[in-house]
Amino acid sequence: MIDTRGGKRGNTCLQQVAMAQLQPSADSPVDTAAPRHWEHQYLDLMRRIWAEGDERVDRTGIGTRSLFGETIRVDLADGRMPLLTTKRVYWKTATREFLWFLTGDTNIRALCAQGVEIWTDWPWDHYRRETGDDIARADFSARIVADADFAARWGELGPVYGKQWVAWPTYTPAEADSQGPLYRAGPGINQVARLIEGIRANPGGRRHIVEGWNVAELDAMALPPCHKTYQFHVGTDRAGKARLSCLLHQRSADLALGVPFNLWSAALFTRMVAQQCDLEPGELVWVGGDVHLYLNHADLVAEQLRREPGGDPRLVIARRPDSIFDYAIEDFAVSDYAPQAHIAAPVAV
Repeated sequence: MIDTRGGKRGNTCLQQVAMAQLQPSADSPVDTAAPRHWEHQYLDLMRRIWAEGDERVDRTGIGTRSLFGETIRVDLADGRMPLLTTKRVYWKTATREFLWFLTGDTNIRALCAQGVEIWTDWPWDHYRRETGDDIARADFSARIVADADFAARWGELGPVYGKQWVAWPTYTPAEADSQGPLYRAGPGINQVARLIEGIRANPGGRRHIVEGWNVAELDAMALPPCHKTYQFHVGTDRAGKARLSCLLHQRSADLALGVPFNLWSAALFTRMVAQQCDLEPGELVWVGGDVHLYLNHADLVAEQLRREPGGDPRLVIARRPDSIFDYAIEDFAVSDYAPQAHIAAPVAV
C-alpha cells in the first residue's frame, strides 16, 4: 500500500485473490462478429484497477486502489450516450446537477429542493463537526430547503464548478490607497458563454476550453474540481458533417460512484453545446488522472463485474432554447435504457 506521506506496504495475497476472482470466465461466450459495447472499456478498467492498482492511503482514510492516466472513448453520434447498463445510473439526477452548475449557484438548497443530494454530505458533515448536532442527513436536507437563513449559513460549498464556469473572478487595478487593496473585484468571466461564441466564430480553434481549476480559490471549495477541464474540438466525419467532440480531463476519478455521472454529464454538455452551435455530436474522450476504487467498494466491484452490458441508450433533446443556460430537465428524454439493478455503495467524504 502506498502512503501519500511516503512509504509502501505490500498486500500481495489480497491482490492475488482479487485477480483470481475477477478474471473473465473461460466458459463465457464471445461473439467476435458483434461490435464491442462501449461499456466494456469501463468494466475492463474496473477489473484492472481492482487486480493491479496501487493501494494508497487517501485523504478520506478509507484507502483506494489506483491506476494513473486511463482513457475511455465513446461515440455520441445518432443520440448515443455513455449510460452504464450494468447498474442503474440516475441520469435525471446528474442532469439536474449539471443544469445547476450552469446557474453558477454554490449553495445546495436548490439541489435539495429537487431531491438531489449529491453534494449534501459535505455541508452535512461540516455542520455536525462544527455544532456537535448529530442530525440525520434527511433532516439536515429538509432544513436546508425550509430555512433560507440556515441554508445560507450551512449550505454553501464555496466557489465550486458552476462559479468558475460562469463567473470566474477577475480583478482590476485600483488607485493605491493605504486604507484599501490595490485591486478590486471585476466582472466575472462566463467561460461557457465564451465557449459557445468561440466555437461559432472559429470552429477550428484550439482554445475551446472550460476550466474549473482556479488555484487561487481551491482552499475555499468544499471539494476541488475533479472533472476539471473540458476541451472541445470541431472536426468533420467521412460524410463531410461537422462534428463536435469533447475531451474531459478528470484529475481524480472515483470509478464506481463518480465516473458514471461524469461520463453522462460530459456527454450531455457536448450535446448541448453542439446543438447551440449547429453541429453534430462527435466523440467523448474521457481521460482520468488518478482513477481509483475505494477499498470499501469490494462488493460493488464483484457484483458489477459479474454483469454483462447491453442496450443502446439514446438521448433526445426536445427543444433548442435561445441559450445554453435556458434548458430545463423536461427538455431531455432517454430511450432504450433498461439497466440492471442499482448497486449501493458508501460515498467517501
